[in-house]
Amino acid sequence: MSGQSAAGRYQVPVDAHLILLREGTEGQQVLLSRRAGEVYASGMWHLPSGHLDGPHEDVIDGGWRELLEETGVRTERANVRAGVTVHHRAPAGRARIGMFLVVGLWQGEPEITEPALCDGMDWFGWEALPEPMVAYCRAGLDAYRAGACLAIHFQQPGDPIAYDPAVDRLQLIPNALAPGDAALPEEAVRVFAEEAVGRIAHWTDASWPREESQVWRATGARGGTWYVKRHQNDRFHGREVAALRHWVPALGARAPRLVATDGAHRTVVLTELAGRPLHGQTLSAEVERDVHRQVGELAARYHQAAPASPAPPPGPGKLQRHLDTARPLLAAGDEDLALALAARRDALPPAPWVPTLGDLQPRNILLEPAGDGSLRAGLIDFERSELGPAVRDFVRLSDTWLGRADLITAFFTGYGRPLTSDEQERLRCEAALDAVSGIAYGHTHHDPELLERGLRTFRALRTHTFL
Repeated sequence: MSGQSAAGRYQVPVDAHLILLREGTEGQQVLLSRRAGEVYASGMWHLPSGHLDGPHEDVIDGGWRELLEETGVRTERANVRAGVTVHHRAPAGRARIGMFLVVGLWQGEPEITEPALCDGMDWFGWEALPEPMVAYCRAGLDAYRAGACLAIHFQQPGDPIAYDPAVDRLQLIPNALAPGDAALPEEAVRVFAEEAVGRIAHWTDASWPREESQVWRATGARGGTWYVKRHQNDRFHGREVAALRHWVPALGARAPRLVATDGAHRTVVLTELAGRPLHGQTLSAEVERDVHRQVGELAARYHQAAPASPAPPPGPGKLQRHLDTARPLLAAGDEDLALALAARRDALPPAPWVPTLGDLQPRNILLEPAGDGSLRAGLIDFERSELGPAVRDFVRLSDTWLGRADLITAFFTGYGRPLTSDEQERLRCEAALDAVSGIAYGHTHHDPELLERGLRTFRALRTHTFL
């Protein structure tokens, strides 16, 4: 067993800091006092605080005592709540443990009771904290506001004692996950995201259950929300970054914006787009029609985000490989239908290639309530974006159009034109190929929703009810 004797063990002081809170006319306020006299950080603002006097005193008793000594107010143990613990090291190299305690109820009015050590005391709003403030104190307040349980604030030699945002040493240690919670992003992703948008207080897993790409909702320590996405491979990362830079701006405020990208970790930081996915929502027929009209408008904007280009010669496809997996699940005649439509697609006149979303479906359509009671549609997820025939973007959305001619009319009204006869035929061909792929993927990845969507498409193609 390694270690030192009890006499030689490393020891640090323990401080108790009292965060007194009250509601002011413009929101919550915190009590601060200004240090004075022959003390450390004289002239700087700080919380009522002090170190424990010895082993006879627990942190609540010590904080209770310091509060009475410095402000004259009294409180009960039951009114003290845990705020945050900060492991601090001063510029001179001395370290200590700070226990920041929150007090919401007390008796008496705070006043200066030690005039030799304090020459100012007042209430301040969170957005109007005074200067100069002791950096250690500011670290504790920032960590508390961020909801952290533990933080490290190790200052370097030469750092100022007063808080300076240019040398902010605060590190928030992620809170432990509750049983069953999803994992946080790895440290390199967290560091990259914080370099892009500032300190992040909360991470929430927002990944779609069947995707290998990971998405987190990141809430800033001082407000603001972003989405951090880590792609499953370099191909998807490159596609989404290129789309966000060149094509997504055509959607304006109806899509997120790219904040930062890290190719080494296949990660992007995106602005938040408000709304809930169309997937799973129950809407009136009138609202549905308006939503599909808006989506048609957005699809047209995207397809026109770059000039159309000639289609390249057809290359080898993956149909046969997908058929080998999907064959046991296909109905009689489905394989022949898929092969016939694949041949028909290659015989059609080449369609110009335009920017396509690649995965236009209800889960990637967000609906945000507008002020007039309507819903405003926006689009997310561009990792499958690439140049291709425009009709590819109608394949997955067409599953929601089965038996709903009114939604088809609404979408193409928004799109600005109906499909040509060649485009209608190409859409049938693309739908068959997508169905085979979906059935194969759904079977091997135990995704019954995706598998059933593919089988529905084949039923519609067989019975001539597809569009």
